[in-house]
Amino acid sequence: MFMAISVAVPKDLSGIKTKVAMNLTKRQIICFGSAAAVGIPFYHVTKGVLGTQASALIMVALMLPFFFLAMYEKDGFPAEKILYYMLRQKILTPGIRPYKSENLYKKLEEREKLKKEVRYLEEKAAGSFAGQA
Repeated sequence: MFMAISVAVPKDLSGIKTKVAMNLTKRQIICFGSAAAVGIPFYHVTKGVLGTQASALIMVALMLPFFFLAMYEKDGFPAEKILYYMLRQKILTPGIRPYKSENLYKKLEEREKLKKEVRYLEEKAAGSFAGQA
């Protein structure tokens, strides 16, 4: 008689983002608004000088980075965080840092070799002085 209404609930809720308006997140609204704030005035200022087609193409080129920042996400990281990590890895930090360890065994061998050499020289010197006396 009564029908149950079922709603699928995802098991992992960490990927769900809060939508603010028009099914967009706050981040997307800010990025799209920034794109509009840059692109639309540029178009209106340059359409008389460059023509509408060239002005529109340049406007789209100016707005694309904002769209990229709004929409791109990989492994839960937004675009600017990924770009920062790439910049830090390639430019801000030094390149290859090889691991160099101290070989203590080799140092002990060298020390023992020097001791043997000193002993040999002392014995040789003591033997030559004994022959002179």
